[in-house]
Amino acid sequence: MELGMVGLGRMGANMVQRLLRGGHKVTGFDPNADARKAIEANGAASAESLRELVARLPSPRAIWLMVPAGKITDDTVDALLPLLAQGDTVIDGGNSNYKDTLRRAAVYAGHELNYVDCGTSGGVWGLQEGYSMMIGGDEHVVESLRPIFETLAPAKTAGWGRVGPVGSGHFTKMIHNGIEYGLMQAYAEGFSILQHKQEFALDLQQIGEIWRQGSVVRSWLLDLLTDALRKNPTMKGIAPYVADSGEGRWTVSEAIDLDVPAPVISLSLIERLRSRDADSFTDKLLAAMRNEFGGHPIKKE
Repeated sequence: MELGMVGLGRMGANMVQRLLRGGHKVTGFDPNADARKAIEANGAASAESLRELVARLPSPRAIWLMVPAGKITDDTVDALLPLLAQGDTVIDGGNSNYKDTLRRAAVYAGHELNYVDCGTSGGVWGLQEGYSMMIGGDEHVVESLRPIFETLAPAKTAGWGRVGPVGSGHFTKMIHNGIEYGLMQAYAEGFSILQHKQEFALDLQQIGEIWRQGSVVRSWLLDLLTDALRKNPTMKGIAPYVADSGEGRWTVSEAIDLDVPAPVISLSLIERLRSRDADSFTDKLLAAMRNEFGGHPIKKE
């Protein structure tokens, strides 16, 4: 197939490479000129504007967005709207909130344009391993894009699928990322307990390697964690600050709206927020209260 790729960051650029290897023709756009040159070196074409990108593609057009969720996606979707023609399709492969996706899809439907949401997992390993894709959209539109999904996926018949109507792809990816929060938190806490049992002098990488084979807790996340421990056994130079990109918050919010208890995911999100409080007023108040009711000593700064 022939398609456009908007957003040539780490994932977008790798997707372009994987698509080229699969025999597709790709034209990419990114405001960063160096990013455009990089895909040209790999055999793709590039455009200096969205208008030029649209003009280069044959009808009906397929344009994949790989840009940050929120305002940048809104701005891109809005800018493309007057440039597209009936029957063209925009695929949002980023981590958009599914409610934003429903809003954007409704606008596009009013102009007889197709909107497909593709929750994409795989990160920087996607080029090598393929991407897991949870797709929402009209069935016939998704089917028309099958060659793209088959090429990006780990295998033609594995790791991807249409999960439902538009919005469902991003909703499913949101829950996927919420689960990821909980898994990561459990691994981190478990290995921290192992590390603190100093009298055993445990080799955390060795334990990770043991667990990777045959254990019920084996997973790709464990593979990555074990590799990180091999590279940096003491986590030297890494600040205890954990960012979040939004999906965990949205998952917790959705759980509340649906009256679904999700304590593990909720607490893993709270732990990420807690990691950013370098001067915790909460902890200072706790220390002060212990001193007030029990005379427990206060550690001075």
